[in-house]
Amino acid sequence: MGHADRLIRSSRILSERLAPIRFGEPVTHVYNPLEHASRGYRKYLRRFGNSPKRVVFLGMNPGPYGMTQTGVPFGEVSVVRDWLGIEERIDRPLNEHPKRRVDGFACQRKEVSGARLWGAVADHWIEPEAFFQSHFIANYCPLVFMEESGRNRTPDKLPACEREPLYEACNDHLHQLVEILEPEWVVGIGAFAEKRARDVLGNLGLEFGRVLHPSPASPKANRDWAGAAKKDLESLGFCRKTAR
Repeated sequence: MGHADRLIRSSRILSERLAPIRFGEPVTHVYNPLEHASRGYRKYLRRFGNSPKRVVFLGMNPGPYGMTQTGVPFGEVSVVRDWLGIEERIDRPLNEHPKRRVDGFACQRKEVSGARLWGAVADHWIEPEAFFQSHFIANYCPLVFMEESGRNRTPDKLPACEREPLYEACNDHLHQLVEILEPEWVVGIGAFAEKRARDVLGNLGLEFGRVLHPSPASPKANRDWAGAAKKDLESLGFCRKTAR
């Protein structure tokens, strides 16, 4: 079984483990892009996840206008379609939030974090194959949590009784991801992802690091995210070495 097939199998197991978990208020809606956007995610894995990687970049969980719409982590529609060359039919979640509709590749809303992240990757590597020769981008948690207002709720804000079974499943999946892709480095996109990587994988002899999260909620990211991320990578000592 190839790398991509193993990743697809692992994602299915993760979805099955997450399905019975129930989340209470203030969370009113939960999306799982591994289900409703599975075609996009499988295409991403088959096209770019079928070989070992030196560096895995790890995000927290999807936003409503990125992976939710395309199935690709940080998946800003225009980047996924025009640069990664992925466009698949995306289904609607069973319990769709009226303020956070899933329109798939017809979505007109911009995923700022994804546009910044993939935009910087495209500026540096030019072609996606050059980036994915040694790198991969994944999320720790695949679920999107929304309150009645439509506001996002991040996994770390969930109560312990909900967070613990969620983390247990996501931890096991992260272990499998690393086992399959065999990276030397796991770099958190933001502090949460870095901490989860260190806590879960700290005994495997990997190198860990962090880049600033590209969220528009971050004043520092809004000033010059690409410049800050480049400095973060340079401080880790491998930015120039991994460029193609």
